[in-house]
Amino acid sequence: MRNLALMLVVASPAAAEPVTIAALGDSLTQGYGLAPEEGFVPQLQNWLTAQGAEVVLLNAGVSGDTTAGGLSRIDWTLTPDVDGVIVALGGNDVLRGLPPEQAKANLDGILGKIGERDLPALLVGIDAPSNFGTEYEAAFEAIYPELAVTHDALLFPNILEGLMRLEDRASVMRDHMQRDGIHPDGSGVQFIVEAIGPKVLELIEHSQP
Repeated sequence: MRNLALMLVVASPAAAEPVTIAALGDSLTQGYGLAPEEGFVPQLQNWLTAQGAEVVLLNAGVSGDTTAGGLSRIDWTLTPDVDGVIVALGGNDVLRGLPPEQAKANLDGILGKIGERDLPALLVGIDAPSNFGTEYEAAFEAIYPELAVTHDALLFPNILEGLMRLEDRASVMRDHMQRDGIHPDGSGVQFIVEAIGPKVLELIEHSQP
């Protein structure tokens, strides 16, 4: 019996190592204004774990970061243990009215660096406001699908999709946003996570060794 037990142990497959995903983003990724457990990365981690995913999420969000900031730190974000990357940047570029072509070049550089490591990426877009005109809005929103095709990346067009699905916008602002009217509160993040979660599961599948 002892020999049989030993044979079974040797023949059993080793436990799968969890996939490590870095979330490169700005204040929404970082969890601005929220308790640690209410932030995007902790809530997404819990959602993925509940789906049975073997994954470790790394919070590489920096409040106020632009696409240029993300490009400047992508090299040290891509540590040897990273198996895939969520890229969620661009909101601060729009708030500052920065040129769409500049943001596109920065995101192109980020995805290029990820590609050099032969890692999969999930590019997360934004719903650009029309403050700077409809041409600016259209040009900025077009960045994400174009780059996703260029770099063969997964695409989630709008990081706020989960909140946009709620029809009562007044209720969203009142019940799911922080007082600044820009950042979601913990309940708002929950809607965001539930919407983007399935796409992150796809990224995890692509990140398997």
